[in-house]
Amino acid sequence: MKRRQFLQAAGLAAAATAVAGPAVAQSLPELKWRLTSSFPKSLDTIYGAAEAFAKAVAEASDNRFQIQVFAAGEIVPGLQAADAVQNGTVEMCHTSSYYYFGKDPTFALGTAVPFGLNSRMQTAWMYFGGGMELMNDFYKKFNIYGIPAGNTGAQMGGWFRKEIKDVSDLNGLKMRIGGFAGRVISKLGKVLGPKGLMPSPKNGTVTDDVKTAVREFKAGKIEYRNDAAGNVQAAIGKLSFSESDLKANVEAFIDHMKSVRPNTVKGIFIQNVSISPTMGPGIAVAVAE
Repeated sequence: MKRRQFLQAAGLAAAATAVAGPAVAQSLPELKWRLTSSFPKSLDTIYGAAEAFAKAVAEASDNRFQIQVFAAGEIVPGLQAADAVQNGTVEMCHTSSYYYFGKDPTFALGTAVPFGLNSRMQTAWMYFGGGMELMNDFYKKFNIYGIPAGNTGAQMGGWFRKEIKDVSDLNGLKMRIGGFAGRVISKLGKVLGPKGLMPSPKNGTVTDDVKTAVREFKAGKIEYRNDAAGNVQAAIGKLSFSESDLKANVEAFIDHMKSVRPNTVKGIFIQNVSISPTMGPGIAVAVAE
């Protein structure tokens, strides 16, 4: 085909596409959906992705499909965005699936995991390796459907003022690290309130006997943690556990906490107890001293 003929043909094809787009859109019903974001407006590069998506959908549908974007906290807190879709509060959300790994660790694979795929690999897996199909087969259990809408890659482990060469270099450091990555880092040691109990084999907060630690965790060992205010947190089960198993775990944990009460503590040791899912309100539990 001669160059002029090719250009003319290409021009006609483009013109035909431009005309056909609105014609198809006119046959569509009008939709107005709400999208809640996990991100604040101050994070314009991430929050802004949802606005760019909403604009693209409106233009492609000749404004018949309109999506209104809400920042984190305007409808629900940022970490409850997927829950809002699941229970029908909103039609869509823009979030990171690994925020919900507490429901099931599989959620982390939809975003990024420590020592996992980089951003290019993640995109290739999603679009060409069956990743979207696998994740959506998993998401069915939660009544949601996922489409990639951004790819920032895995978060860095941390930015430090000094080079970290050994576990001992973490002594005294305060780190902000979330999601599944936080669970990986937490294996280095417990999060303890009192000073002097930072990660240290001598204090029992870390171990150099990895084989024993793995065996104990596989056998069901659970570690609990407390913060500076004396709040103690522990996992007592999963959604798949029976009511009797959950009850037994709660009772065992409370009995254990009573058993480690220091002799120097006077008055009521356990002030209150509540049980909550990873993302949701707590339920108070009555405890007798």
